[in-house]
This record gives sequence, structure tokens and C-alpha cells, in this order.
Amino acid sequence: MRYSAVVLDLDGTLLNADKRVTDRNRHAVQQCYEKGIKIIYATARPPRSVRQFLSEEMISTGTFVYYNGAQVVCNHTGTSFCESIPSDVSSSLIDYVRGHQPDLELSIEVNDEWFSLRALDYTIAMNTASNPVVKSIDELKALHATKILIASSSPIPMLLERFGQHVNIIVTDQGRLIQIMPLQASKETAIRKLCEVYGIEMSDVVAFGDDYNDLGLFGIAGYTVAMGNAVDALKAAADETTETNDQDGVAIVLERLFELERQRQ
Repeated sequence: MRYSAVVLDLDGTLLNADKRVTDRNRHAVQQCYEKGIKIIYATARPPRSVRQFLSEEMISTGTFVYYNGAQVVCNHTGTSFCESIPSDVSSSLIDYVRGHQPDLELSIEVNDEWFSLRALDYTIAMNTASNPVVKSIDELKALHATKILIASSSPIPMLLERFGQHVNIIVTDQGRLIQIMPLQASKETAIRKLCEVYGIEMSDVVAFGDDYNDLGLFGIAGYTVAMGNAVDALKAAADETTETNDQDGVAIVLERLFELERQRQ
């Protein structure tokens, strides 16, 4: 079967532990593009963060799903959309979370801008070039959030039960990060919409991933590849498990599936 699109997660998948795209991975992705394969990067990160890690060439040839599907940009077709969490839902959620864990780290993304209630330093922990801008509690509550991030070492009681009907809640990074998106936002929903624009079937899509936010996509893509470092649940759902993100796991599969020339050392 000839696949028409490749969907690549970034952290833990295309990026190695040093947050770099290796030459072999970059070469494999570029060869796929030159063969006419759609290249889609689907990540939890915002646009400004993605620009830190991908070359201009990769950015110019790719389509982007940001914030776990809450924002999509395809410059090739002019397609773009952005979902947001209603401010009343965000306000209630912020009050609930702060009521249970007042000292936890909560921040809000709004269309590639980042805000928090107090000064936070994520330059190392999240490999960011900048930190969130501090806003008052009333200012935060009024925002139409693209994504809410909660860094927490312990679960927040009844969060899913209380807000699961209003937002999409995913726990990643070994349970240390709670990611909250608009209810209708997910990687799989975004990829479905893009496939409709491209006129291709989901069965024509190859997807790579490593964490729980890739599970939904793995349920609908034509061929799914879990990284060797992926969570067990994703490996169980995948069609195959490749090598880790530090062992060019993406390139190894792309070279085989699309009969690519391996990058020479």
C-alpha cells in the first residue's frame, strides 16, 4: 500500500533527548516530502516552541497541528483553525484546581501567547526559549484558552469527573503534566480534518508517537508506529514498535515503508 501522509509527534518521537532532529531523521522526512508524501507535525507544543526545534526547510514543507489539535496551520492549502476553551469553563477550572492545590504551577496558552498567575521558569524543564507572562487571576479567568497546562506531582481529585464533559484532559510526561484542551480538540480530530482537505483517507496515514496524547490518533490511522521509549499503552495499540527517539526510530521505519536511501554518515 502506498501511504499518502506521515504524522510525526515531536517530543519523544522525532526529537531525540537533546531536542534535536538527527540528520538521519531529517533526511528521511525530506525524502518523503520529495516523493509527494504529506508531512504533518502533530505536537502538544505551541508554534513558537516548534520553531525552536525544526529547521526552516522542515517548517516550510510541513503542516502543523499544535496544542494537541487545538490549532492547525497548513500554508500549502491556506487551511487554519483554532479552538478555544470558553472563559466561563476556564474560570471554573482555575478556581477548582487552585482550591485543591493552591501552589501548583498553572499556565494558559492563547494563540501562541503564554500566561501564568505567578512567575515560572520552564526554560529547562520544558525546553522553552521564554517563560509565561504573569497576569492577575481575573485576567487569566477572562482568557479564551487554547490550552491550560498544570504541572503537578500528584493527581487533582475528581478533575476528569468534574470537567471531562467540558474539556479534553490528557495526562502526559510520566504523570507530571496535565494538558487541558477544548473539548473538541485532539490530534485525531485535527488529522481527520486535514485528510478531508487533502482528499485522502485515514487508511493512507502513517502515524508515529510515544505518549498518551497519541492514543486517539493511533485508533484511526492506517499504520501506527510507537517509539521504543513509548508508554506501554501506545505500544499495545501500535502496528509496530520501532527503536527509541535516540536511535533514529522514525527514520528506520520511513526508510523501509517508502524505500528511502539511508543518510550516509
